[in-house]
Amino acid sequence: MNDQKEVISTINSVIETLKDGQEGFKQAAEGVKAPQLKSLFNEYSQQRSQFATELQNQAHSLGKSHPEESGSATGALHRTWINLKSAITSGDDHAILAECERGEASAVEQYEKAMNDNLPATLHEIVSRQYSEIKNAHDRIKNLRDTAKMS
Repeated sequence: MNDQKEVISTINSVIETLKDGQEGFKQAAEGVKAPQLKSLFNEYSQQRSQFATELQNQAHSLGKSHPEESGSATGALHRTWINLKSAITSGDDHAILAECERGEASAVEQYEKAMNDNLPATLHEIVSRQYSEIKNAHDRIKNLRDTAKMS
């Protein structure tokens, strides 16, 4: 059934986004100096892992034996998290926050795209709930970035 293929493709794209974010936040946590940022980034990395697992389980229930398990090798999101690496080497918390915000903006876009696809109700509910958390994370990081810029 072609619709199911499209649903699985959409879910796999979101899983890739989550895996990119998981790794990006893990690296960001290692690169920032501020303990509260380390804690926040570790929390977001863990959250992305849980969200990815939840979607992988949904893909399994749709009959996909091997849902996406890694991040993207191409695309804007991957490039954003690559830029994070150079921000980390500079040791600048503001630059790291800026790259994390950029990565989260891409994640928000990916979720919005997924929610506009014709997902089954259960899946749409999960994606919608996760989107709300991803959007909150984006807004929080954006505020932290703006605050860090002023100090």
